[in-house]
Amino acid sequence: MTKKQTAKLTFIGATRQVTGSCYLLETASSTILLECGLYQGGRRAEQQNRDAFPFKIDKIDAVVISHTHLDHCGLLPKLVKGGYQGPIYMTTGTYDLIEVMLKDAAHLEVKDVEWENKQRLRAGKPLIEPLYTQEDVDLTLHSREAIRYAQETKIRPDISLTFHEAGHILGSAVVELEIRDSKGSKTLVFSGDLGNSDAALLKDPAILTRADILLLESTYGDRNHVSMTATIEEFRQALDTAAESGGNVMIPSFAVGRTQEVLYWLGKFYRDGSLRQQQVFLDSPMAIAASDIYFENLHLFNEEDEAAFRQVVKSNWKEWLPILKCTLTPEESMQINRITGGAIIIAGSGMCSGGRIRHHFKNNLWRSNAHLVIVGFQAEGTLGRALVDGAKNVMVFRNETAVNATLHTLGGFSAHADQTQLIKWAGHFKDPRPELYLIHGELDKMLELQRCFHDKHQWYANIPKPGQTIRF
Repeated sequence: MTKKQTAKLTFIGATRQVTGSCYLLETASSTILLECGLYQGGRRAEQQNRDAFPFKIDKIDAVVISHTHLDHCGLLPKLVKGGYQGPIYMTTGTYDLIEVMLKDAAHLEVKDVEWENKQRLRAGKPLIEPLYTQEDVDLTLHSREAIRYAQETKIRPDISLTFHEAGHILGSAVVELEIRDSKGSKTLVFSGDLGNSDAALLKDPAILTRADILLLESTYGDRNHVSMTATIEEFRQALDTAAESGGNVMIPSFAVGRTQEVLYWLGKFYRDGSLRQQQVFLDSPMAIAASDIYFENLHLFNEEDEAAFRQVVKSNWKEWLPILKCTLTPEESMQINRITGGAIIIAGSGMCSGGRIRHHFKNNLWRSNAHLVIVGFQAEGTLGRALVDGAKNVMVFRNETAVNATLHTLGGFSAHADQTQLIKWAGHFKDPRPELYLIHGELDKMLELQRCFHDKHQWYANIPKPGQTIRF
């Protein structure tokens, strides 16, 4: 680095794609890893997760995580397994949730590798090892450092960190890093995943006004969501249609964030007498644990929804939605398969790439009276994306399964900001505007958002390539 260029940033993951969030910040005296996310979406993603990190682990001084979705934190145990022993900074909400997320991820990873190795053994192929195990997760959790929102904290002699509310899931943060040297300072702001301001439960993303470098997510950079009012009505109608047909309703849902919002609205429907189904199953140990943590952090909710909950609920979701049954064990989950109609089944994974939702697909997807409600973004290469794109047949546990269920895609439930919300949020930054980089989005979405920034604000949005380094 030259004397004028005292810092550099390398774009590693979630660059021209949605998953695998990871960025490397290097200054004259510090190296910070911003995010360490899992790649999601088929065989290529699996290989990316197994590839060696494109940096020297022993050079990393600190890690900063915006929130607990696995595409932002899911490779942390691999990093620790590789020798990282430094601090991992996160918000207090993330501190509580990340244990649930990573322990579940390790459990599924070990189980998946056991199954894969049985197939490999029969085929005479070399066996593989898990990306990481529960022991690696335990070591990772020992490195957690919790920081409250709006609390500026010096994490290195030349770097200060401040987390701001992102409104995406509990504990999600916009990350602000101030980098100082003898000649002054520069501020890097990373949006993390910005929340949908129409969504229930959480507060709106905090407004920031000053930065030199801005990394902005672009998951929905090419479109606007249907209004929440219209989305809720569409959800209600989908449930009514399912009740008329007599089939089950399957809702693949992310364990953190989306599940709690779905439960919130089902409780609203139940309480106003419009929910015709009389059985709701939350079939995800991780989602059950995460929902408990949400209740322990009601103070992070927006004022209106916090007040509504405190009037009704003292300890758990069962009080909000009395017909809810939480199925923790595999045996309880399998009993749901006996029910051929009239039930709502919420299970992970949110992109249908694993978890118990696949078992429910096996038993319901081929039924013409079943209904599938998609409530979140589906990345390229995932089973969920294939279903949204209209696949007539899909592979479930390596068996071809007909898709006869009715599909409902509720984009308004997204926990991500849409195009208008992204542009509005970034528009609060004052002149001189920061150097803008679009990340965490598919290229076609980025190009559309880039065009909008140019047309509406005469603001050039850079679209970095994977591995690209900028200096400042």
